Amino acid sequence: QVQLVESGGGLVQPEGSLRLSCAASGSIFSINAMGWYRRAPGKERELVARISSGGFTNYADSVKGRFTISRGNDKNTIYLQMNSLKPEDTADYYCWASIRAMTGYVERWGQGTLVTVSS
Repeated sequence: QVQLVESGGGLVQPEGSLRLSCAASGSIFSINAMGWYRRAPGKERELVARISSGGFTNYADSVKGRFTISRGNDKNTIYLQMNSLKPEDTADYYCWASIRAMTGYVERWGQGTLVTVSS
């Protein structure tokens, strides 16, 4: 069983910063890619940032220059450093991973963490 556990959401004022973490655990052989998606109230889920096993990253245009995705030394943990937060960044943020597990290739989602940007 493969699980993703997120942490780090909360309430922050506009122009503030937050750091999200996501740790993958379980019967993992290797991780192909991990990333963050978000769903704002009344909107579709959208990609925020993703990082491949080779370290390549891609970002939504709306967060470029403000958000940074990175990996931990164990390669099973990712972080999303969010700076200069705006009210429109308010959303549930979900960790995603494409994993080669012992039983085959799987995709997993975290339970979500709420980020609220408000004064």
